[in-house]
Amino acid sequence: MTPADLSMTVLRAVRRAVDENALRAPVPARVRVERTRPGGRGDYASAVALQLAGPAALSAREVAEILRERVAGAPGIGRVEITGPGFLNFTLDASADAYGALLSRVREQGLRYGHGDALAGDPLRFSHAHEVRAAVTADAVGRLARAQGARVHIGCDGAPDPDWARLGVTVEAGDPLPAEIRPVPAGATAGELLRRLGPDATRWGLLRPAGHDRAPLGDDLLVQGEANALFLVRYAHSRVHALTHGAALLGFASAPGRAPTGTGADALLALLADHPAALLAAARHRAPDRIARHLEAVARALLDFHDAVSPLPVGDEKPSAAHRSRLALAEAAGTVLAGGLSLLGISAPRHL
Repeated sequence: MTPADLSMTVLRAVRRAVDENALRAPVPARVRVERTRPGGRGDYASAVALQLAGPAALSAREVAEILRERVAGAPGIGRVEITGPGFLNFTLDASADAYGALLSRVREQGLRYGHGDALAGDPLRFSHAHEVRAAVTADAVGRLARAQGARVHIGCDGAPDPDWARLGVTVEAGDPLPAEIRPVPAGATAGELLRRLGPDATRWGLLRPAGHDRAPLGDDLLVQGEANALFLVRYAHSRVHALTHGAALLGFASAPGRAPTGTGADALLALLADHPAALLAAARHRAPDRIARHLEAVARALLDFHDAVSPLPVGDEKPSAAHRSRLALAEAAGTVLAGGLSLLGISAPRHL
C-alpha cells in the first residue's frame, strides 16, 4: 500500500463515518499521511482527527476512535493505533497479500459478501405511502436491512395494489403505522410501468434516484447502451461470465493469489473493499439509491480495468499467473454486481 492508497483509505473512512452520522463534519478534499517520526508507532501517521475535532464538536481522540473502527481491517492495513491527543498511527499489512485475501473472501461468501449482523436484534417496523415508488423503496430497504441481520416488518397505509406483487413487493399484515417512507411519487401506477418497462427497469428507475428527487421513468431505461446505467451494470456482470467461459475454453481458471495492481485494478479493488460499508450505510439510511450508484461505479471500474489489461490471453500469449489473478478480480466484481442487484430486487442475467 502506497501513501496515496493509505490517504484514500482514511478519506473513505471519513466519508463512511459522515454517511453513518457517526461524525458530523465536512469531508476534507484529501487526508495527509506521513512517515512516522522517530519514537512514533507504525509506518505512517495522520493528524486528520485533530483537523476534524472542532467542526465535529468532539475531542480529537473521540474522532480518532470513530475513524480507527472504520480503517481497521481494510485491505493493506495491519494495525491502527491512537497516540497523543488523537494521532492515528498505521502499521501496514506485511503478511499475505491483503488484496488477494479480499478476493478470496468475495469468492468464499459469494452473493452474501457484504452481508453482516450490524443490525441484528433490531426490530424494524415501518410503513410506506400507498404509491408504487414508496412500495418498491420500502421493499428494497427491507432487503438491505435483513442482509444486515435486522428483523423487518413493512406495512402500508392502505390496501396493497395487486400489481405490486409483480414487482416483488410483499406487504405484511399488522397494525397500521405512520407512513415513514414517502419518496417523490412516480406519477404512474405499477401496472402502467410494468406494461411499458417491465419489472427490472421499473425497479431500477424507481430506486436509482434519491427519494427526494423525481424518478425519470422514460423509455431510455430500456436502451441497450452504456448511457443507460442499468444496462451498464448488467452488461458488466454478463461480461464477467463471458470471460470465465472464455478462460475455460482456453483451459485455465481464476486464482486469487496476489491481486493485480495498477492499470485500473487499484480503483476496482477499493470499490470491492467498500462494498460491505456501502450496504450497511444504505440499510441504516434507508437509501437504496446508494447501492445503485455504488454498482454503477463498480461496473465502470470493471470495464476500465478490462479495457486496460485483458483477463484473457491476447494473440500469441499463453495463460499466465497474471491472467488468472486478473480473472479473479473480474469475477469478484461480477459477484458484487450480482449481489447488489439481488438486494435491489433486480435480476442479473448471464447473457444480454
